[in-house]
Amino acid sequence: MNAPDRYERFVVPEGTKKVSYERDTKIINAASFTIEREDHTIGNILRMQLHRDPNVLFAGYKLPHPLQYKIIVRIHTTSQSSPMQAYNQAINDLDKELDHLKNVFEAEVTKHSREY
Repeated sequence: MNAPDRYERFVVPEGTKKVSYERDTKIINAASFTIEREDHTIGNILRMQLHRDPNVLFAGYKLPHPLQYKIIVRIHTTSQSSPMQAYNQAINDLDKELDHLKNVFEAEVTKHSREY
């Protein structure tokens, strides 16, 4: 088969950055972030979180090719913020949200395990 090994979908090769940043030279306050070894799951969650930020004018992502395991996230912000600030804020907010979800889930599991 010509398919790449499965581990290549998840393991970032040595010497490769997980996230790389590239400023857009034509549009002010716009940039692209290339995130290695991620797919639509992270791309869509991150895009939706970026849309919640009032300083983000545009947020979108694309998967360049099905056999390339990376996504490219484009962010365009107002002059009150930078794409890097918006990206970092979205990641921090998602981290807090997922931590809260984990705590609520574990509390419910503990509550129901005592009942049975």
